[in-house]
Amino acid sequence: MKSIAISTLAAAVSLSFGAVSAAEIMSKPQYQSGKKSIEADYKNAKASCKSLAGNAKDICMADAKGHEKVSLAELEASYAPSHKTDYDVRIAKANATYAVANEKCDDASGNVKDVCRKEAQAARTTARADAETSLKTTDARGKAEKKVAVARKDAVEDKMDAEYAVAKEKCDALAGTAKDQCMSGAKARFGKS
Repeated sequence: MKSIAISTLAAAVSLSFGAVSAAEIMSKPQYQSGKKSIEADYKNAKASCKSLAGNAKDICMADAKGHEKVSLAELEASYAPSHKTDYDVRIAKANATYAVANEKCDDASGNVKDVCRKEAQAARTTARADAETSLKTTDARGKAEKKVAVARKDAVEDKMDAEYAVAKEKCDALAGTAKDQCMSGAKARFGKS
C-alpha cells in the first residue's frame, strides 16, 4: 500500500509541473470546443466503467471524474493563463489522484486500509501544500520584481541627477558663450530641459 501512495504522490508531482509548460492561450471557440470534447470524453469513460463491478467500477468512476476535472482545469489554464489557474490545475490533479488512491484502498481491510487512506490523504495534503507554496512564492516574486524595478529606476535617476550636478558645476567655471554651450551640452546629455 505504501508503494501506491508513493507512486500516486510521484504522479501528482510530475503532473503538476506540466501545467505551467502546457499553458497556451486559446480563442473562445477553441475553449468551447475543448469543453465539449472533455464532456464527451467523460461520458465515454463513464460508459466504459458501467461494464465493471464493485470496487473496480468505483475506481474507474473516480478516475473518469478526476480526469474530467483535471482536463477542465487545464483547459481553463490554457484559455486564461495565470498563476491562479496553474494553481487550480495542481489542486485538481491532487484531488483526482487522491480520489483514485482512496478508492483503491477499499480493496484492503483493517489496518492496511486505514494506513492506505492516511497515505492517500498525506499525498493529497503534500500536493496541495506544494501548490499553495508555489502560488504564494510566484506572487511574492512578482511583487518583489516590481519593487526592484522601481528601486533600479530611482537609482538611475539619482545617478543621472548627481552626474548632471557635476557637469553644471564644471560649466560654472566657464563664462559667456562657452558656459552657455557647456550647459546646453550637459542638459542634452542628461535629458534636462
